[in-house]
Amino acid sequence: MATRSWLLLTYKVPPEPAKGRVAVWRKIKAMGAVYLQNGVCLLPKTDDHLRRLKMLENDIAELAGESVLLETVGLDRGQEEKVIARFNADRDEEYREFLGKCADFEAEIARETADEHFTYAELEENDEDLKKLRNWLAKIGKLDFYGSGLAGQATDRLAECEALLDAYAHRVFDAQDENREGRGQP
Repeated sequence: MATRSWLLLTYKVPPEPAKGRVAVWRKIKAMGAVYLQNGVCLLPKTDDHLRRLKMLENDIAELAGESVLLETVGLDRGQEEKVIARFNADRDEEYREFLGKCADFEAEIARETADEHFTYAELEENDEDLKKLRNWLAKIGKLDFYGSGLAGQATDRLAECEALLDAYAHRVFDAQDENREGRGQP
């Protein structure tokens, strides 16, 4: 098995203005990095990550901060597995949050169905919510570098949400057709 290598960024930025420090942190987290400790983060070595971290080094310098970017490897398979476990733990946390939002989506469809609220406006709102879930899962998936254990469950759950919305849409279409048919009759 090939040795995995990572990009290790260590940085320090002045505490004020806080928005600069927060902006750096957000950019790093958005790339899917794991923090080993404050100001020390790790990403899989890719050309994209290298490019983005080099640009971030410039941002840090503009904030009057300091940074060092290194390439590193685990000393042995055990260390490598610890790093991968950290990445997967972060993704699992995001997948769990996603699964919770899927449960919320399913509960909303159940409420609308129980209340027989079969309108195009509700369908459109629920369709937008499903699009948000799709986009969110895609975003998590792009950061799932090592195949988190919850990835499959999240994908399956999204498919269940899609099927649920499809069934709800059919109920809306049926209800709207009934309303149209009843309008022209005395």
